[in-house]
Amino acid sequence: MANFRTLDDLGDVRGKVALVRVDLNMPMSGGRVTDLTRARAVAPTILELADAGAKVLLLAHFGRPKGERSSTMSLSLVQGAVEEVLGREVMFIPEVAGPVVQQAIGILRPGDIGILENTRFWPGEEKNDPDFARAIAANGDFYVNDAFSAAHRAHASTEGLARLLPAYAGRAMQKELEALDAALGNPQKPVAAVVGGAKVSTKLAVLEHLVGQVDHLIIGGGMANTFLAARGVDVGKSLCEHDLASTADAIMAAADKAGCTVHLPYDVVVAKEFAANPPSLRSCNVHEVAADEMILDVGPQAVEALGDVLKTCRTLVWNGPMGAFETPPFDAATVALAKVAAALTKEGSLVSVAGGGDTVAALHHAGVAEDFSYISTAGGAFLEWMEGRELPGVAALAR
Repeated sequence: MANFRTLDDLGDVRGKVALVRVDLNMPMSGGRVTDLTRARAVAPTILELADAGAKVLLLAHFGRPKGERSSTMSLSLVQGAVEEVLGREVMFIPEVAGPVVQQAIGILRPGDIGILENTRFWPGEEKNDPDFARAIAANGDFYVNDAFSAAHRAHASTEGLARLLPAYAGRAMQKELEALDAALGNPQKPVAAVVGGAKVSTKLAVLEHLVGQVDHLIIGGGMANTFLAARGVDVGKSLCEHDLASTADAIMAAADKAGCTVHLPYDVVVAKEFAANPPSLRSCNVHEVAADEMILDVGPQAVEALGDVLKTCRTLVWNGPMGAFETPPFDAATVALAKVAAALTKEGSLVSVAGGGDTVAALHHAGVAEDFSYISTAGGAFLEWMEGRELPGVAALAR
C-alpha cells in the first residue's frame, strides 16, 4: 500500500482552515439519527484538529439528492447528532463554497467546528468537476479525508480536493488503511479468507483476486452451492447460479495453480422450507441432499474442520456469512466460526479483519465484533479493496 500522510505530518495548524471529508450518511427515523456509529468513527480526527486550534469544516454527503437541493437531505438534520457525539457546538453552513463559507470562517474562532451543506446538492460533486473542487478548496488551507467508505468514488470532495490542497488521512482512515495493509497488503502468512453471501456473481472479482493472495479460501453462503453444483453435487432446490458453473471451475483451477486451498462444505444443514426452525431440518453429507431440500447453512463437521484451518493461519479476511444467518438456526455456522476467529485473535495468534454490511451484522449477532482486530463498516469500498482495485480517494493521499 502506498505510503500516505497522516495528521502526524501536520505542522502548526492554529487558525488554519481544515476541510475534513467525513461520512455522516447516518440512518434517520422521524427526523432523528438512529445510529451514531459513523459520527463516532470520525470524532477523534475532528476533536484532534479542533484542539490543535484549526477551524474545522466538515464535508459530507447525505442520501442521493442527484445534484439538487432537498430539505429532507440537508446536513442540518444531523447537526444535533454530531454535536451530541463531539460534546461541542457545531455551526451549520448552508453552502460548500463561496462568500457564505468565507463569512462563516470569519466568525469561527480557532478550535471551532462547522458542517457544510450536503456536497451532493451540487452536480459538480459526483462529476468530480475541477471548478467545483477549486471553489471548495479556495476556502481551505489543507484537506483531511476520514471517509474510507466513500474512498472508492472519485468525487470532488473525496479525490478532487486532495489534488488541490495538502492532503492527509484522518485517524479513522489511517486505522482502516493500516488494518487493510495487515490483512492483504503485507499480511503474516498463512492467510485465510472467508467469503460468503448469496451469489457468486456479486463477488466474482473478489474470488478471482483472492485466490492469488491467500493460502485458504473458505466459501460459504449460497455461493458455496454454485461451487458444489459445478463439482457435480446435486444441490436440490438450493439457491444456486447454475449458469456460473464454468466460472466456478475457472476459479478453482486458478486457486490450484496459485497453491490456494479452496474449502467447500462437505456436510450441510438442509430443510424443505426456508423458515425459522423448520420441522424438516437436518444435517447431512453434501451428496445426500434430496431434490426437495435446500442447503441453508454449513454443517457442524465442516465448521469444526474450518476452525482447525484457522488455527494454522496468522491472518484472516472475512466478508459475508456462512449461511442464511438472519433466520435461526441457520446462523450456527457463522456464529461458531466467528467465535473461533475471535478466540484466536484474543490470544494473539490471528489478525482478523472483517467488512461489509451483512458481515458486521453477523459478527455483532455472534457477540464477537469487539474481539476482531478490525471491522470495516465500509460496504462498497471494502469490496473493491478485496477485488484488488485502487481506491481513488486513497490513491490521492499517497505521499
